[in-house]
Amino acid sequence: MSLTLEDIDLSVGGEPYISGVSLELQPGSFNVLLGRTLAGKTTLMRLMAGLDSPSGGRVLMNGQDVTGVSVRHRNVSMVYQQFINYPSLSVYDNIASPLKLAGVARREIDRRVRETAEMLHIEHLLERLPLELSGGQQQRTAMGRALVKDADIVLFDEPLVNLDYKLREEFREELRALFNERHCIAVYATTEPSEALALGGHTAVLHEGRLLQYGRSEDVYHRPLTLQTAELFSEPPINVLHGIVSGNEVTFDRQVHFPLSDELSRLMPGEYRFGVRPAHVSLTRRADDDIEVTMAVDMAEISGSETFLHVADERFHLTVHLEGVHEFEPGQTVTLYIPAHKVYAFDRQGAVVHIPVHAGRA
Repeated sequence: MSLTLEDIDLSVGGEPYISGVSLELQPGSFNVLLGRTLAGKTTLMRLMAGLDSPSGGRVLMNGQDVTGVSVRHRNVSMVYQQFINYPSLSVYDNIASPLKLAGVARREIDRRVRETAEMLHIEHLLERLPLELSGGQQQRTAMGRALVKDADIVLFDEPLVNLDYKLREEFREELRALFNERHCIAVYATTEPSEALALGGHTAVLHEGRLLQYGRSEDVYHRPLTLQTAELFSEPPINVLHGIVSGNEVTFDRQVHFPLSDELSRLMPGEYRFGVRPAHVSLTRRADDDIEVTMAVDMAEISGSETFLHVADERFHLTVHLEGVHEFEPGQTVTLYIPAHKVYAFDRQGAVVHIPVHAGRA
């Protein structure tokens, strides 16, 4: 089963929610919809499921136009953020409910429920009620109800957002393994770039109802076509520095001068916006082409085993992603190193004009 969106539009009350989205999802593929809140991820999923109809364009399944076909007549399942389970039914009956509604034989229901529960590691919980379960177990039950149908398309609308970090990590690994064994199309919505990379597969980057880029997750991350994609598919967002190429050098904000590296020497003279990911900026010199800048600390955010260092001066500000716990005082002066061989270049309209040769390497 393939799923194709052809130039899909959706307007509500004259306000565009989805604009000109075309997307082709292949059988057996795992696809991530990445975008900030209100980017259009849930709206697009509802159009895929048949819960809503587009204002323009077509939805095709296996080449057949299903644009006006309701969700009742599509073999689609959806998992939401909330743990939507029937509180008065056992885990077994929650998972079995869509099969009972479809009139599946009792023996087949039992086989599929137990097989699905075992796959999700909740086979020992089948007789319990949802309120007797942990949050992770409740979400597994909701996922079991979606998966037991053996649907052609399974849609996940940020299903892990309410779970703690450890549970989310476990679910991601299980989801990848789970869909490697199935031939359905999986679509997973998230606001987190790190989650899109962890899940792998293909990623569609959305912004304000428009599709910016779609492809293999690693390719979209390392080879963004626009500055907007690079900013959205980066956590924290990619640092952007305004610069001018002239002669044999680049000038950041008219004050920081450095020689053009071999890679950047291909750029024509003019104005550019240069991007460098926070993880590539360091506190120590690592390469001969490192650009040295001295800046003052605004704030240091410590998150688990990582530190997000925010620095600034009168010219620009940077975010640095450091491994480990580092303590800094506000106003403290630090020297940073920006690797020229890791720098992206975008033109004034935001189109990429230079992707580092080593973009896909650590």
